[in-house]
Amino acid sequence: MEKPRRPVVVTGFGPFGEHSVNASWIAVQELEKLGLGDDVDLYVYEIPVEYQAVQRLIPALWKKHRPQLVVHVGLSGMATTVTLEKCGHNVGYRGLDNCRFCPGSHCCVEGGPECIDSVIDMDQVCKRVSDLDLDVLVTISKDAGRYLCDFTYYTSLYQSHGRSAFVHVPPLGKPYTAEQLGRALQAIIEEMLNVLEHSESDINCHNEH
Repeated sequence: MEKPRRPVVVTGFGPFGEHSVNASWIAVQELEKLGLGDDVDLYVYEIPVEYQAVQRLIPALWKKHRPQLVVHVGLSGMATTVTLEKCGHNVGYRGLDNCRFCPGSHCCVEGGPECIDSVIDMDQVCKRVSDLDLDVLVTISKDAGRYLCDFTYYTSLYQSHGRSAFVHVPPLGKPYTAEQLGRALQAIIEEMLNVLEHSESDINCHNEH
């Protein structure tokens, strides 16, 4: 019997600041070439580095595709590894975006919880991907940076009740190529889907007993 097709949305960010080429969007385009297997419908989007665009686009993507998973990919100028973010934060947004705008409340969702964790076990994903012996180092973080990356992650986690993920990549060539980042994203997202599937089948088993 054929497995049902699974919609997965992956986003990268457009240029900002000194980064006229955003490694996150380049990495997502590399992932698009590789795909995520025959049973996954992959949809990729470039998101502007603008708070108001994020607040508009993220709910629209969830509504349009009803995805099994949304993975946001962002650039960290300080990173030297590919980093899996465990959670998004609601408050502390004071940095101006590409439109020189910053939320007046400095938060994503007024009255929302301070922090939302992804339902995906990032430690497990990190261990599994590290065991694959890719030529890319994968690490874990609990602080996505209180800028557009964190803002996007929290907005998506709030929208999806935790069914989102965020991956930070370093700038291109520091140390990884676009191809290496694309392959790393492919492996990471495939493992995320596996972890998600197993955790859901466990929940279903408990519900049946």
